[in-house]
Amino acid sequence: MKIDSPVLVTGATSLVGGFLLARLAADGCDAAALSRRPPPNEPRWIEADLSWPDLEAALPFAHTVFALSPIWSLPQALHALKARGMTRLVAFSSTSRFTKEHSPDADERETARNLADGEALTIGFCEANDVAWTILRPTLIYAEGRDGNVSRLAGLIRKLGVVPQPGAGAGLRQPVHADDLAAAAIAAAHEPAARNRAYDLSGAETLTYRAMAERVFEGLGKAPRIVSLPPALWALGLKLAAPLLPGATAAMGARMDSDLTFDHSAAVRDFGWSPRPFRPRF
Repeated sequence: MKIDSPVLVTGATSLVGGFLLARLAADGCDAAALSRRPPPNEPRWIEADLSWPDLEAALPFAHTVFALSPIWSLPQALHALKARGMTRLVAFSSTSRFTKEHSPDADERETARNLADGEALTIGFCEANDVAWTILRPTLIYAEGRDGNVSRLAGLIRKLGVVPQPGAGAGLRQPVHADDLAAAAIAAAHEPAARNRAYDLSGAETLTYRAMAERVFEGLGKAPRIVSLPPALWALGLKLAAPLLPGATAAMGARMDSDLTFDHSAAVRDFGWSPRPFRPRF
């Protein structure tokens, strides 16, 4: 089944956006791209914000919409998207709606609530307005040199030559590449079985945090150097190293020994989800 054209990608400058636009172009699909900060001199790019009250006037006509913006920003735009022809929606959320739900960090708990609310409002609108929807929830997303997860760890390794971690770093992770997520979005849009369903999308491998860090060392052509510290000492070091790790929090360190894993078998069954092994190269 073909994607119903025309196609619009919102949040197109996001981590997945470039990969998605490239894959759509390779499939012969001339998709319009929407962003608050579009690149200059690109005729198929539209400068707009999903919160604009007159958003409908800025939108092109599109039957299929890939929503890469934070899902909590999507509900306010759904009426405008529907008025401009939307009948199929593939939207990205995150497994953080589950892993951060009981975080000791108030901002992380708010993120989890916003994700859950965004999903619920999106589903409610689509079901009331005859729009077929699919929600994709990735685990830890990476794209070498561009993401704030694996690439931030690579940056720390370049600067310090060592990764300090609290405890044993035994918590399990399933890193997933942004390009694989772009492929998943297109596959889900193609497949009738993926309509009106939400999917957790984890990577091909389940690794301990320590093993994941070792793979990043390997991707940099370096021998792994990982130092386990008592949690209190690690927290102190985090405060001292804050300029090197913008956005890092103590809650992130506390999760290094927690399992953050999800089952993606439903996505394999319904649209052939087949992510790559975790072998980043920088």
